[in-house]
Amino acid sequence: MGEGAIASLQLLPSPPPSDHSPGSVPEGPPAPAPEGPSSTRPAGWAQKRKMASPGRSLSEVQDRIGTSHSITDLSQRIHFYDHWAADYDQDVAILDYQAPCLAVDCLASAFLSSPQEALLLDVACGTGLVAVALQKRGFCNLHGVDGSKSMLELAERRGLYQQLSLCILGPEPLPAPSDHYDAVMIVGALSDGQVPYSAVSELLRVTKPGGLVCLTTRANPSNLHYKEALEAELARLEQAGHWKRVQVRTVDQWEQATSKQEAADSSGSNPGFISGVIYLFRKQEATPAQVMEV
Repeated sequence: MGEGAIASLQLLPSPPPSDHSPGSVPEGPPAPAPEGPSSTRPAGWAQKRKMASPGRSLSEVQDRIGTSHSITDLSQRIHFYDHWAADYDQDVAILDYQAPCLAVDCLASAFLSSPQEALLLDVACGTGLVAVALQKRGFCNLHGVDGSKSMLELAERRGLYQQLSLCILGPEPLPAPSDHYDAVMIVGALSDGQVPYSAVSELLRVTKPGGLVCLTTRANPSNLHYKEALEAELARLEQAGHWKRVQVRTVDQWEQATSKQEAADSSGSNPGFISGVIYLFRKQEATPAQVMEV
């Protein structure tokens, strides 16, 4: 969940030093998915993972997420995520959710400088699953924003972010100056009913020239209209010279389908799964005229 008026901005304190090793999670269930594409995992990995997540079945998780898709009021949606926060990591593990690790792999493959020195923004950071994957890749200077206070409280416990902010991207701007971050990521929040595709230009604004912007969206039938509109916006910004496409990667096994209908409609080598897309762009030096166009 994520989205960025400064009036509602709340900076959470930086987490205290932890006795836990880097990348470990002091509380709550383990972060889902080891690094790398699912094709490299041993047979039966997903089933073993689901068996290791007690207390909730796949159908129950699908029903819960299906309920969220019907919420159109912003305050009610935030309320939903606040209450989902405690179960979020477990639920997305049951879905075999691949996006955080796959998106970070994509970003890291195109990163030209030292990850230890880079400053990254994780938009719609949720409980911090992207930060876990980033830390494993050597990225350690991380800021995060999300629209759910409860999600941010869980992200803070991981001890991987230097700054966390409460911010609703779309109605609000991101709480950062222009040209500030070496890379910006938004994983899992660009979809119908969540962050509007029109907010992409705000991600671009806070990225340094030469920096990377990594975005993801689902490619399941219920999200295709949003995906088409998002891709039109990405193309518009590229045609205007604001950024250059580095990579677009379609992933067949993105996560378990979140509705019984879409599970039934899935086919091929990954039955029961929906696909997703990772987009990676590099910001170009902007002329004054281009700045006004964004």
